[in-house]
Amino acid sequence: MEQRELGSSGVRVTRFALGCAPLGGLYEPVGEANARATVDEAWRLGVRTFDTAPHYGAGVSELRLGAALRGRPREELVLSTKVGRVLEEPGTEPAASMFAEDSGLERRFDFSADGVRRSLEDSLTRLGLDRADVVHVHDPDDHLDEAIASALPALAALRDEGVIGAVGAGMNAVAPLLRIVREADVDCILLAGRHTLLDQTAAAELLPLCLERGVSVIAAGVLNSGVLADPRDGATFDYEPASAAVLERARHIGSVCERHGVALPVAATAFPLRHPAVACVLVGARSAAEVQADIGGVTRAIPEALWADLEVVAA
Repeated sequence: MEQRELGSSGVRVTRFALGCAPLGGLYEPVGEANARATVDEAWRLGVRTFDTAPHYGAGVSELRLGAALRGRPREELVLSTKVGRVLEEPGTEPAASMFAEDSGLERRFDFSADGVRRSLEDSLTRLGLDRADVVHVHDPDDHLDEAIASALPALAALRDEGVIGAVGAGMNAVAPLLRIVREADVDCILLAGRHTLLDQTAAAELLPLCLERGVSVIAAGVLNSGVLADPRDGATFDYEPASAAVLERARHIGSVCERHGVALPVAATAFPLRHPAVACVLVGARSAAEVQADIGGVTRAIPEALWADLEVVAA
């Protein structure tokens, strides 16, 4: 599969990366065997970039991904994880979780330099690896000053020491990512849900800035948490039930795709890759069948006429 470098880091990612939040039981159980089969199928299809985080199942995703990757050629794979949450024994009232197979450990935000090092060390233990290729600060929305002053410099120092390969920031909001790209030493950003067929708010300022600064974009959330996979009643948009207006628009986009013989999820996966700032798309999957369905946006040719028709819809 084609690869692209993240900034000038030397880390090269496959154009399709497997998002492993579902392997932590996002919304519903996955199970050990299904998690392994998902990673196995991605590898068989040429995927060599895998993204996880302590947040996903409070460590469950990292444990499952590490087990599934064990024995693979380390020089072939790119492993991405995140910092900003440390996992601890729960208090008397464990917090509610969107992960059905949550470990029960308590997540505590910590964007200090010590917190970054502790989080990464714990992640590597769960993964069974001696290094991570990409590390992102994760969801620093309410801790942005500390992330820029402490967490990101700590990651840059680890990169300079050769402990990690590339530094990034993963968020689903454009404004704080603009500030991070302007003020911090990052090789890439993980942009969730803001450059999709439904939401293109990153296109006006963030993507051009990244292109100008040589910061690569990893486009995540390209299915907007489910509605662009299947805009059925009850589908989710940004992890909440989609509104009637969003469902109607997603179905209209789906009908345009259908006229061109392209499945909606395939078009949704292919769309972000059209921008030169985007190095890869990151798509979550909970089964081998989902990997097969999603990867078409990278592996098949999409008619240019479809994009022209979708531009009319967007207008």
